[in-house]
Amino acid sequence: MKGFISPLSHPFKSLLLFTLFAMAGLFIGNFLAMVLIKTIWGYGINETANMLARPADYPESRSALVLFQGVVHLLGFTVASLVYLRTTVQKPGIFLSPRAAVPFYLLLGAAVLLLVIMPASSWIVHWNANVDFPPFLDAFEQWARAKEDTLRELTLELTKISTVPQLILGLVVFAVLPAIGEELAFRGIVQQELQRWWKNPHLAIWVSAIVFGIIHMQFYGVIPRIMLGVVFGYLYWWSGNIWVPIVGHFINNGFMVLMMFLQQRGQIELDVESTQASPWPISLVSLALTIGLLYALYRGFKSLPAAVHEGEGNSRF
Repeated sequence: MKGFISPLSHPFKSLLLFTLFAMAGLFIGNFLAMVLIKTIWGYGINETANMLARPADYPESRSALVLFQGVVHLLGFTVASLVYLRTTVQKPGIFLSPRAAVPFYLLLGAAVLLLVIMPASSWIVHWNANVDFPPFLDAFEQWARAKEDTLRELTLELTKISTVPQLILGLVVFAVLPAIGEELAFRGIVQQELQRWWKNPHLAIWVSAIVFGIIHMQFYGVIPRIMLGVVFGYLYWWSGNIWVPIVGHFINNGFMVLMMFLQQRGQIELDVESTQASPWPISLVSLALTIGLLYALYRGFKSLPAAVHEGEGNSRF
């Protein structure tokens, strides 16, 4: 069954097919998560829906909610992406990573970049969290604010991490799974297909990042998430290796999970959920380091030999 779709299939058809795979994965993930929650904890469909809508009312259900989040994400992004690649691409590994390996120092540089950029990006976070919509969008603003509050409440409940086992589980569910699944989907598939379609890597990077930001349904944080997607997109394009944005994505999410763990244990006072901007001197240093690291990574990846597997198989990179 591998490669039953022609490699010459129009990118729009490929994207449509992948969307169907992702929707099927999300549906199966929701169904499987509901079955597991019913089997383990005895919660029915209505109770689970209420827990997702009002998690603070069900403080004893945190484990069930974490399981739900992990299963749905695993099936909807990681498994859906891998099944799509397995059935449409002759050599998925080459398709995802035309450059089979990158030097460790560049991988480390990408990881450091995602830490260095945080103070500078806090200004975008602050602006987006306090944006005012024009009067004619009042209905949308009310809906978006209600959605934001619901998802924020769910996030705060899911990230109540005070023990080492909870930290490990949190890193798996909120850092490892999103890093792998979302990068496979948005960079490995969507960005590549858009680039194949439009022959413009910059446009492909920005559009896939916009989709990445919007699909999270948090409009008071959509711009920072789009910019994060842009960073991942350029790291992928420059490196030609899917593990580079995956590592960056993991560092970004994993740092947040670790900081929440330390904060809830009283070991630090940093509030990573705050939308306040960092002090401007720190932000300026962060911005300068970010620009310098981006340039160094660009030059570093560009200086590497051409991808060994470039042009082989069905790779469309």
